[in-house]
Amino acid sequence: MKTTTKKTGFLWEQMTWPEIEAYLKTVDTAILPCGAVEQHGPHLPVDVDYYDAKYLAYKVAEGCEDPKPLVLPTIPFGVSFHHDDFKGTLSVTNDALSKFVYDLGMSLAKNGIKKLIILNGHGDNAPTLSYAAQMITRDTNIFVCVDTGETSDALLYKLIDTPNDIHAGEIETSTTLALRPELVQMDKAVNETMMFDNRYLDYDSESSVNWYVHTHKISESGIMGDATKATAEKGKKMWELMILHMIRFVESIKNAPLKDLYQKRY
Repeated sequence: MKTTTKKTGFLWEQMTWPEIEAYLKTVDTAILPCGAVEQHGPHLPVDVDYYDAKYLAYKVAEGCEDPKPLVLPTIPFGVSFHHDDFKGTLSVTNDALSKFVYDLGMSLAKNGIKKLIILNGHGDNAPTLSYAAQMITRDTNIFVCVDTGETSDALLYKLIDTPNDIHAGEIETSTTLALRPELVQMDKAVNETMMFDNRYLDYDSESSVNWYVHTHKISESGIMGDATKATAEKGKKMWELMILHMIRFVESIKNAPLKDLYQKRY
């Protein structure tokens, strides 16, 4: 069967080395999407975090002004040990992911990238990716940052009714319905809203600490939230917000001289 692939000017993997060499003379910024392949309840595919990170990176670069940031191939696997009790989850260790991202960062620096934006589609990758970013910064002169939804999460939570909606619930089911409704089995969606007596463990609390737990201890289905409240309309609004705010963030990095990103405070 013959297939055709539409070439997109900012995708690293579609370019020849002379094209990349020429492109790097016009832009010094790259986006590295990082996701996960893990259970997302009985109603969503296991590729949600991978697919969403890849999609968001593409749409953000597409919406940026020329020259657009380069988009690197998406890292599909993440730190997902907490979902291991649910089949379909493929997890790597914190060490493996951090070393992999570190090596990529060092290679990108050698290529001439001076600003690396790690777009994280899986919350539990965040500590590991932040560690890798620290080590890349330590050993190179490039700027590295990690976005795990900080540019838009506060706005997304205003669009939903579910407290502690952190995995495969109202948000992720809505965003998947907006893009790939044929892969969502809403007849299997359930409500597993989590309520915590301890405000320090409540994910929505301003006093919440970072804590970790095996998913099966707090969720029978793997859902943490209320997937039954999801709609494609909510998902479309969420994607619009995420793309818009991420574009603004990336533009602010791409257009700033490297020295200005390290603001001095006296």
